[in-house]
Amino acid sequence: MSSGIMQALYNSVSGLFGFSQNLDTISNNISNMNTPGFRGSDSFFENVLDDDGTKIAGTGTDTSQGQIEQTSTSTDVAIQGEGLFILKDSQGNLYYTRSGQFDFNASGQLEDSVNKYLVQGYSPTGSFGNIDISSLKTLPAAATTTVNLVGNITGTSPDTISDITIYDAQGTAHTLTMTLTSASSSTTPVPTGSSTWNVSITDSTGGTLGSGQISFDNTGAPEAGANSVTMTANLGGKSQSVVFNFGTPGSLSGATGISGTATSLTAKVQDGHGVVGLSSESFDTNGILQLTYADGSTHAGPQLALASFPDESSMHEIQGNLYLPPQNQTAQIGRPGSATFGNIDGSSLEMSNVDLTQELADMIVLQRGYQASSRVMTVSSDMLQQLYDSTRGS
Repeated sequence: MSSGIMQALYNSVSGLFGFSQNLDTISNNISNMNTPGFRGSDSFFENVLDDDGTKIAGTGTDTSQGQIEQTSTSTDVAIQGEGLFILKDSQGNLYYTRSGQFDFNASGQLEDSVNKYLVQGYSPTGSFGNIDISSLKTLPAAATTTVNLVGNITGTSPDTISDITIYDAQGTAHTLTMTLTSASSSTTPVPTGSSTWNVSITDSTGGTLGSGQISFDNTGAPEAGANSVTMTANLGGKSQSVVFNFGTPGSLSGATGISGTATSLTAKVQDGHGVVGLSSESFDTNGILQLTYADGSTHAGPQLALASFPDESSMHEIQGNLYLPPQNQTAQIGRPGSATFGNIDGSSLEMSNVDLTQELADMIVLQRGYQASSRVMTVSSDMLQQLYDSTRGS
């Protein structure tokens, strides 16, 4: 009889220990309910020694996706679907997380805001490594090659278009002036049924950099062979050619020479710029960093890399949102939106997947179990005391 009472006492103690350990799991879940990318855990009980007592067999990680919330930080990202971000510490160790609290450091490398580990991804050329935009913070200067002329010209000769700004290969701006003189007012003959203009291109000092002649047919459209003027000059220490294009022959979409219509000819510089600084960055749904520069142009930069594992629930939690895989699991690495990997939500964060209501309900059940085990231990102790007292009296 006493052995049964003793076993009941030990069983109740094992229950108290088990419920205490389970409370630790629940408390950790609740304390991390606002930790971005945190995945909650559940404790599992099992019998001990043929139904004599209980113990915590282990914990399992809930890999369901947490709620995604928008943020005001353009470099915050969340995964819509499967995958984990890849981080690397200063020793080269890799970690995995669902938390996308990222920002660029002073060196132009993307890092997570909490641990300062470097985010891994693909460069624009396809190589795997740190996401680094140090070489992309400015656009190098580009020389102007084309200036398009649009609008109509039938005004009083000469007609002048001033303040045409072009750039040389070093990014230095040069202001040009184009002067168009009707061939009928010069020594150049005018072809029958068309209007012809002599074109002169000068710099700010008045020096001529280029000249030519353009013609329009009787519909006002540019004529083939006489629809552009090419300027070749030494700009910034290098020879540079710029085509002044008056439109497609036979088309009225560019410059025109329609009589009876007011003059409205303007010049639009198509390319070329000085050194342009980066103004903003953001990630698209494929995890590609879109870089917007001060001139309004957008260029594709590096791309985020994602990793997946055969059994993510078995991964080891290092911190509130960092994980390491078991030794027998190898990461599959790929790009967002490809294979089984999810897409990226920019300016967003995935919050913890902890369900507070469920955790509180589990805690109530846990408390009742703890109280019951404590009661069993008290009753067992009382019975042992009674048995001892009755034995002593005899």
